[in-house]
Formats: sequence, structure tokens, C-alpha cells
Amino acid sequence: MAAALEEDEIDNDDYYSLLNVRREATQDELKASYRRLCMLYHPDKHRDPELKRQAEQLFNLVHKAYEVLSDPQTRAIYDVYGKRGLEVEGWEVVERKRTPAEIREEYERLQREREERRLQQRTNPKGTISVGIDATDLFDHYEEDYEEISGSGGGGGGLPHVEINRMHISQSIEAPLTTSDTAILSGSLSTHNGNGGGNINLALRRVTSAKGWGEVEFGAGDTHGPLFGLKIFRNLTSRCFTTAHCGMQFSSRGIRPGLTTMLARHLDKNTMGYLQWRWGTQSSMNTSIVRDTKSSHFTFAVQLGIPHTFIMMSYQYKFQDDDQTKIKGSVKSGFFGTVVEYGAETKISRHSVLGATVSVGVPQGVSLKIKLNRASQTYFFPIHLTDQLLPSAVFYATVGPLVFYLAIQRLVIRPYLRSQQEQELEKQRESSASDIAKKKQEAEAAVLLMQESVRRIIEAEESKMGLIILNAWYGKFVTDNSRKHERARVIDVTVPLQCLVKDSKLILTEASKAGLPGFYDPCVGEEKSLKVLYQFRGVMHQVLCGDTEALRIPKQSHRIDNDS
Repeated sequence: MAAALEEDEIDNDDYYSLLNVRREATQDELKASYRRLCMLYHPDKHRDPELKRQAEQLFNLVHKAYEVLSDPQTRAIYDVYGKRGLEVEGWEVVERKRTPAEIREEYERLQREREERRLQQRTNPKGTISVGIDATDLFDHYEEDYEEISGSGGGGGGLPHVEINRMHISQSIEAPLTTSDTAILSGSLSTHNGNGGGNINLALRRVTSAKGWGEVEFGAGDTHGPLFGLKIFRNLTSRCFTTAHCGMQFSSRGIRPGLTTMLARHLDKNTMGYLQWRWGTQSSMNTSIVRDTKSSHFTFAVQLGIPHTFIMMSYQYKFQDDDQTKIKGSVKSGFFGTVVEYGAETKISRHSVLGATVSVGVPQGVSLKIKLNRASQTYFFPIHLTDQLLPSAVFYATVGPLVFYLAIQRLVIRPYLRSQQEQELEKQRESSASDIAKKKQEAEAAVLLMQESVRRIIEAEESKMGLIILNAWYGKFVTDNSRKHERARVIDVTVPLQCLVKDSKLILTEASKAGLPGFYDPCVGEEKSLKVLYQFRGVMHQVLCGDTEALRIPKQSHRIDNDS
């Protein structure tokens, strides 16, 4: 059974949709729907050998669906695993006296074991590449007489000089040793104006209980001597936790000890308060409040220390769109001066987030910071534009990245994502082609078997001026004028819908309609709708609903105005 759990793919057959019942349907609702379909598909009602064979196949499918959903144990397994779960060897170990809730608990336990096995195989790599760029020559010009003197040597009149003056590369991987022990290996390399160095660290972390963990760290590098550290995390209460980190740095000038402690508390559902104290070469005390909601992120912090003392406030607004766009601004003031920052970030692909921040400060000048997060890797490009507060530098730092992003988004990113989606859809269609062909054959057979029942239903509805389905289409409709070149892919489902009419009513549940009797998916992986034109009490009605939306007709709101 554990081996079967490794399969992520779940069978697409939906027994609830086949019986056209809610997922919360009672036994009486299941039985009523089952009896109705049995009367439609029973093999003894057909004399033609081919129709009889097709009716027998559909009858067995309906019987299987009812058999699964009418039993509490198998229904609980199906609700969690889908059809594949019913075919897994090993369910015989589940006692028949278990309730559906207990079966779901068993599933959650197996899922936890599965996650632990995955953890053993995961290294969780993380990395950062930072490239500092000095572009001050674009805005900070020397005096003309100095330029003439330096230009007399043959070097004047060229392009502005832009150089890379610093780089930093860091990488870390995790190696789970047991379910509670993890080894973490990390290293970094840095260079600034031709001088550089690197270090390597090994940390061993053990989860001691549900309330905490401890970590021992060893490090060495060419700029600093050996390092030994100890870190502890502990939940004090359900709303409060603390961390402590002590370390000793060995060098030619002796041992330099350091200690950092932090106390954090949940002030409410979305707000955290932090109090941090650091002792060592740079001692300080910091307190901050962080409020994070679905639409915003706010931080306020005050630090007293040597050499850094400051007050900082930042705000971030989160747009509720598919690109997860965020705009942010912050102000920070202290002994070093004052810095104002503003920027934005957005998701440009499934695993990539691009952001840009403009930093304006005294005496720091103006800088542009570009950051790209790709999965677990971060690429950071701080570009220093000027040491002065120049409006032109602020303008180009703000407008330049925006114009560049819009151009790249339109010319590169969108065409690339569209191409990727089309390729994924094509692969999905190819992999499901045989299954769709089978579903199509079953749907066509079901329509043939429904003809006699539909004729009787129409006669009964006409006699009382009831509900008559005139036309019904299911699939992808092209309504956008910019996409008129695309071909609509729909199937005629007039007969299957009329067959579901009972007592002048048609009720469809919240499930994909591709699983209804007489339906199949004409456009795998694409958004689908159901369009129905029907007559009730001699009046024309029309409705368009989404694939998984519930539908109940007739409705007064569906009525077509006579003038139209």
C-alpha cells in the first residue's frame, strides 16, 4: 500500500458526477439516482445485440459507482484516494468496523510517513548570488578642466565607466540523517574591490521535541579563524517562543565571543512582537512589531546599539491577482543618516519572482536594487547610481526598470508562457487521448440508449408545457473577439440533459459535467462551459454556466426577452 501512495496521479473518474449527486449525498439520494440510471441502462430493455452490449457496460459502470458510494468504508476511501485507492492492495488491513473518520486518520498517518520518506531524499538546496555594480559615472561627472587634463592623455570622450566592484556567492544543502537529525553544509565566497575571501560551515540540527530543536555549528574561513556556535529554539507557550545563539570566533587576536537572544510573541492572529539582544563586537538591542495580513505587511523597528542605532518603518501592499504583485515602501533613519526605499515585485513565471527597489538616502545617494528569486535561488544586483541626491538619477532608477519590465513582459515573458502552456496542453491531450476516445465511445453509446427514454420525457413535458431542452452544448466557447481565430470545441449534449429532466426540473451538482452520463471532455486541460437553450411554459430561456458550477433550471433570470 505504501508503494501505491508514491503515485501522485489520481484517476479522473468521478462517481458522484456519474450519478449526478452531491458529494454530501444521503443514501436515499444515491439510491434514487441509481434506480433511475438502472432503468435507463438495464440490458434486458434492449434487443439489438450491439445496444445490449453497450447497455451492459454502462450498467456495470453505474452499479460499480453505487456499490462504492453506498458503503461507508469504501466511500471514505474513495473520497480521500479516488478510484485508484480502491485498487490498492493492503486495504484489507483496515478493519471493517472503522468509521470513515478513522479511515481518514489512517490516510493522514500514511501521508506523514510518505513525507518523511521524501524528506530523506531531499537536499533542499538554497543559494544566493549578489553582484554589486558601480554606475556612478553615469551621473557624477568631474569638472570640465579636470576632464580636459585627463582627456589630453587620450582617455577622454569615451562611454561612461560602469564596473562590477563586489560579488558574493553562497550555497547551502541539507542532508536528513534521521527523522529528527539534519546536517546542513553551507559555504560562501565574497570579493570587494579586488579583495576577497570565503568560509565553510557545517551545522548539525536535532529536533528534540514538538517544542524545540538545537543546533551545533562549526566553521572555518580564510578571513576569520575557526568558529564554534550553538543555537537553541524553544516554544515557551502556544503564543510565545525564544531563540538563543552563542558563538566563539577564534583568530590571531584571540577569542571573540558573541551572544544573541530573541523573544517573540503572537500579539494577535496577524501580529508578532520581537525583542532581540545582541552582545559581542557589535552590541545592540532591537524591538520590532510585524503585522502580516492577506493584503498587507507592516513592520516597525527600533534599535539601540554600537555602531548602529536607528528607527525603521516599512509597509507592503499585496494585490490579489494571479501575478501576486506587491508594492512596498520604507523609511529608515539613524546615526548613519536617512534612507527612503520604494519598489515592487511580481511573479513572472510559476517559480520566478522579479523585484526592483529604489533607495534614496543621505549620505548614501541613489541606488537601484534588482532581485530575482528562481525556486530556491536568489540573484541580487545592487546598482549604485550616484553619491548625491540627483532628481535625474531618481527618475531613471524609477522609470527605467518599469519600461524595461513592460517591454520584456510583452515581447518575451508572455509569448514564452503561452508557448509553455500550449506544450503542456498538447502533452496532456496526447497522454489522455486513448482515455478520451473511450469516454467518447461510452458517451455516444449512452446517447443511443437514452433515445427512447428521452422521447417519453419530451412527450410528458409537452403535455404539461414543462421543461424542454432545445439545444445544449458543452466545451470551450470562444467569446473574446481577439481570439476569433480559435475554433470552438463543443459537443452536443441536448439528449443527455433532457434525460436528466424530472418533474419539469433539471438539477446539476457542483462537479465537472464531463462525468455526467452522455458527456465527455472535448478539450482536455482547458476551461469549459455548458450552454443551454430551453423552453418552459412556452417561453424561451438561455443560460451559460461554468464547468463545475451547480445548475438548476428553469429560472426566471434565464428568460429571453421577446424583443431580443
